[in-house]
Amino acid sequence: MSRFVRGPLALGLLGWALLFSGCTGREDSRVSPSDGQTTASMQAPAAREQKLPGPPIRIAMSAAFVSESGIVVYSQLADWLARQLGRKVEFVSGFSYGTIDEMIDDGAVDVAFICGYPYVLKHDRPEPVIDVLAAPVMKAPRYRDQPVYFSDLIVREDSGFRRFEDLKGATLVYNEETSNSGYNMPRSFLIERGLTQGFFGKVIRSGSHEESIRMVASGEADASFVDSLVLDYDRQLHFGSAGKVRVLMSLGPEAIPPVVVSTKMDPELRRRMGFALTHMHEDAEGRRILDAALLSRFEPVKDAHYDGIRRRHALAQRTGFLSLR
Repeated sequence: MSRFVRGPLALGLLGWALLFSGCTGREDSRVSPSDGQTTASMQAPAAREQKLPGPPIRIAMSAAFVSESGIVVYSQLADWLARQLGRKVEFVSGFSYGTIDEMIDDGAVDVAFICGYPYVLKHDRPEPVIDVLAAPVMKAPRYRDQPVYFSDLIVREDSGFRRFEDLKGATLVYNEETSNSGYNMPRSFLIERGLTQGFFGKVIRSGSHEESIRMVASGEADASFVDSLVLDYDRQLHFGSAGKVRVLMSLGPEAIPPVVVSTKMDPELRRRMGFALTHMHEDAEGRRILDAALLSRFEPVKDAHYDGIRRRHALAQRTGFLSLR
């Protein structure tokens, strides 16, 4: 079994040591076909045949396919991976994009569920620290069985806003500057329409999509561009304030937040991790976890899948329009 750790924690070597001490996973909980394991899953590379030596696999999450309300899904996925790989797994959540980014840079995590924007920024460095491993495919029809998602512009359910143009001079709340759906996509939307002289009356930062949704629902802000995956999950399961807002328009589709791995990860372990994720839908317990996350499957993707995010970032750099306003 994996464990996950949440809450504030100082950065640095002492912080990382405190974070990862005492978090252990189940070393050997392999199952047989009679336990509901499918034939395809049982034929995975020797992960179930033999324990892999080495330290625990450390998995972190900042942005992915469910909201903060569904954090247990990630813990269950980590447990499942521990069983498939015969390795201990440590799962860490509850941190900001920035903190997760630093953990990746410091080598404190091996695998991460992150936004596509920080993935691109990290991968395109002279010495990349991460590679893309796989990407989720959502079950809802709007995603058309592809590894994509949207940036949904939301307003309060009973507001008088009917078109984007109605929001001129309004208060916009966003989650993070390194968010693709919350910042990179709306920024390029404004550039492409020549709205770079200060379209909104006020722009404020919330720290998360969930908080942005709450602030719009409560009237503390007029609008926000939020991750469609977070909004869809909370709406379907009636979590938070998602039922009190409506979607004014959607940007996209765009490449969905990926699962990434450290470039330092052992190639064989990386192969087994990728195999496990992309065959998860063929395993009975894996299918149950995917269903809980509103996911169809994970599928392999290449770096080029995230070129759209690169183009948006390059547009902002080229025009000098770096801050939403």
